[in-house]
Amino acid sequence: MEWKTLEARDLRAAYRDEDVVSGLSLTVMSGDFIGVIGPNGSGKTSFLKTLSRALRPRRGVVLLGGEDLYRLPAREVARDLAMVPQETAVSFAFTALEVVLMGRNPHLGRLQAAGPHDLERARLAMERANVWHLADRPVTELSGGERQRVIIAQALAQDTGLLLLDEPTQHLDISHQLSLLELLAGMCAQGLAVVMVMHDINLASQYCDRLLVIKGGREYTRGSPGEVLTAATLREVFGVDAIVTRHAVTERPHVIFLPTGESRRDTGPRVHLICGGASGAALMRELLEAGCYVTAGALNRGDGDEEVGRALEIRMAVEAPFSRISDEAHLANLELVREADAVVVTDLYVGPGNLLNLEAAREALRGGKRVYLLSSRPIEERDYARGAASELYRSLQAEGAVEVADRAELIALVIGGEGR
Repeated sequence: MEWKTLEARDLRAAYRDEDVVSGLSLTVMSGDFIGVIGPNGSGKTSFLKTLSRALRPRRGVVLLGGEDLYRLPAREVARDLAMVPQETAVSFAFTALEVVLMGRNPHLGRLQAAGPHDLERARLAMERANVWHLADRPVTELSGGERQRVIIAQALAQDTGLLLLDEPTQHLDISHQLSLLELLAGMCAQGLAVVMVMHDINLASQYCDRLLVIKGGREYTRGSPGEVLTAATLREVFGVDAIVTRHAVTERPHVIFLPTGESRRDTGPRVHLICGGASGAALMRELLEAGCYVTAGALNRGDGDEEVGRALEIRMAVEAPFSRISDEAHLANLELVREADAVVVTDLYVGPGNLLNLEAAREALRGGKRVYLLSSRPIEERDYARGAASELYRSLQAEGAVEVADRAELIALVIGGEGR
């Protein structure tokens, strides 16, 4: 099969007199895996329809292999491009195999019946979509997720170079979502091109090579997931606060959404976290959700907790990457300690470079602050300072620091003002 580039130029499309797509452009090449994201009603589905001949644009052009998509014969287009819509109504009791075989129609002559080759292509597509075991079942008896996978198999059986999919994972459980995305990613590596409307931003980040962000029918931004998925973009486009970190395995952006509104007003106590190595990231978010004013330090720039704190826009005492905590950073940390109502020491690893953080906690105790030790592991397992960390930790316990193993219990103590 010869691959044909799909190119959309300055598309405008409308229902009646209201534009739903305004000036969108996109070029799709062999091997592309492009995610289209945006809030509900932003024009994602309408844009996909213009690419599939389902909604003729009133301005602009869609080119398939350099030719106007809307002037090409429908059968010819169907041999190059397949579309999986959000919803597909199948009201007759066709078997799943019969529905998938309909994907072979563009390759058959008028009144030509499907042959052995077509049956083999249908079987392979159904195996890829994990529905071959449903081949003889009427689609009217299938669940929503099973029916969706049958429609995806139909598109795969069409043997095109380009797949357009409109939120194909919405009826699927997480296992089938991942199986489908892994399948599509593998096929893209072999030359298939995919344009997919997605609502799960983290799945889009992990599987798509490029993202197109649409707001109000217009392009807001585009690029790689790392370029597109920023806290500022998510706030502007979706109206949500979020932390954008790096996935530990794929190193692609991973988004943690935060609550907005009343739950994030800083009406609670001022809490300073002594943390590091991502030991305080979840607690930062939970304390903010509880209405606390949160600070942190001293943290090396680039540390997991520092990245999360920066995304949450909290005040921090920060040191240079991979450096010992300097006197300057220690003094900044002590200033945040003095401003706090309570200090929490997480179960961070302690070495010579950050031993001063435990000194800061001891200063907090001696200054009359409430100090909590959040620890699910003995300090001896986290002491890389030749016993100095364990000695400081025991002095904190002896001077009245409250040891807590559970985050929820800790937050309740902090909010309630209990302990020293």
